Amino acid sequence: MIHQILKNKPTKLFLGITAFFVANALIAECIGGKIFSLESVFGFKPMNLTLFGESGLAFNLTCGVLLWPLEFVITDIVNEYYGPKAVRRISLIAVALISYAFLMFYLAMSAAPASFWVDSKMQNGVPSMQLAFEAIFGQGMWIIIGSIIAFMVSQLIDVTIFHQIKKITGEKMIWLRSTGSTVVSQLVDSFVVLIIAFKIGNGWSWSTVLAVGVVNYIYKFTMAIVLTPLIHLMRNRIENYVGADTARKMKLEAMGEEADI
Repeated sequence: MIHQILKNKPTKLFLGITAFFVANALIAECIGGKIFSLESVFGFKPMNLTLFGESGLAFNLTCGVLLWPLEFVITDIVNEYYGPKAVRRISLIAVALISYAFLMFYLAMSAAPASFWVDSKMQNGVPSMQLAFEAIFGQGMWIIIGSIIAFMVSQLIDVTIFHQIKKITGEKMIWLRSTGSTVVSQLVDSFVVLIIAFKIGNGWSWSTVLAVGVVNYIYKFTMAIVLTPLIHLMRNRIENYVGADTARKMKLEAMGEEADI
């Protein structure tokens, strides 16, 4: 039975996509604690923008945003070939495993450290490995809650808009439904996480939330456009892998939600 399942190309493809989707989301959460300067990466000076009365704004982003755009690309691919139910399923799996990972991080931080380990990197400029470990993995609870809620809400919006556009365009213009759904869902994602994690959790002013949210969204909107060709590349690779007839059946079932993964 297992051998027959694993010989089925659509099933193998779904398992592979799910694994990458979950791993990508978890890595994005883990590296999200580092803030980098996008301008400095390309050798530019900080933009020093002023928005909503907030000055000195620049593209200082969490490393997590390097990976999150891929999640929305994968979401659109799954929606195209497996339907909204499959997107909801992999999203729930990702949220469950991210929550599990953060629980394990918390337990690891709470475990009593070995005394020799705490001082083991002093010669490298790290006075306490325990404090360093907590600083890397100990994101605030509001940030975790905001991130998970923003992820789920934006995923549901993405899949809904994608499906509605596909009903109108049919098989044509995958770039429109993919990019269109992504730019809207990313807008929601940018502000939901800030409102929960920083407005509610840390008392940011609305002007700060709006200013930082706009800067983040400019980056995400740009990445949604830049990654549009990736949708076509993945679509071509999938159809070559499963075959044109199978791909067509998968897309028809996805539209009618007849497939049950």
